[in-house]
Amino acid sequence: MSGLSPSEGSELTEPLEPRVEELSRELASLKEERDKLNLEARGWAERRNSLHEQIKNARAEAASLRERRDALNEKVRGLKSSREQTRAECKEKRVHILSLKEKLRRLMEKKPSRGRENLQKEVESLEWKIQTTPLTLKEEKALVDQVRLLEAQLLTHKQIQKLRDSLIKLQAEEKALEAKALLYHEELSELAEQSQRLHERMLEGMNRVRAFQAEADNAHQKYVEMKQRSREAHQKYADLLCRVRALKQELRRAEKEKQVHRQLELRKELEKGALEKLKRGEKLTWEEFKILAEQGIVS
Repeated sequence: MSGLSPSEGSELTEPLEPRVEELSRELASLKEERDKLNLEARGWAERRNSLHEQIKNARAEAASLRERRDALNEKVRGLKSSREQTRAECKEKRVHILSLKEKLRRLMEKKPSRGRENLQKEVESLEWKIQTTPLTLKEEKALVDQVRLLEAQLLTHKQIQKLRDSLIKLQAEEKALEAKALLYHEELSELAEQSQRLHERMLEGMNRVRAFQAEADNAHQKYVEMKQRSREAHQKYADLLCRVRALKQELRRAEKEKQVHRQLELRKELEKGALEKLKRGEKLTWEEFKILAEQGIVS
């Protein structure tokens, strides 16, 4: 038969119907296998796509965490700069305080034994005396010299008080700067801890991304394997389907030939029976008459 391979041609020597039934069962088995592989492939594809969605979400979350962490780190850098600047100002204040304390120490060595109020009263008393009492030039000069000496002592008291006031102010400013630096330090420490926690969460997210990616790659590989096996099963199915169709066509042709042969045999039997009836002078049926008429035996 044209269109059949040598192996298929050999099949024609076998009973066709049992062979067709056998191949049809094999065909159904291949179709079931192919459909099962396609279903499994779809399952792996869905798993892969689900993992890709999880990867997308995990990456977005990690990017958000990185952005928040970087913003906190920027604040930490700003606070560190402010803290160091405050500490530098505090150091300058401390140096100034030490300088003033040294000046105060030297002045304290010159501090008059008499108190400031006592000296002030005596100066005022002497000035009143100079202004209201008739004095000789020598007496007036002696009193003026005495006033100058007392005023010099008063000046020492004033300088000491001024230095003390400056020290108090500087020490208060130093404490304020120390407190400010401490606040900066505490705030940046808290922000640094928050940044570290965000960084750890970001790393965990990236680890999840890598785990999801590995699983997605495995799912994709399984999908590719299932699709390849499905294509192979489909190719076997298609090849076998061609063989089955060819055999069925041959079966139909053989059946048609068989029917034609049966019709010829039946016609011969009818013709033989009609001739015998004709010889015996019996009445022919319309079918018998037609067959003999076609042979030109009767008219």
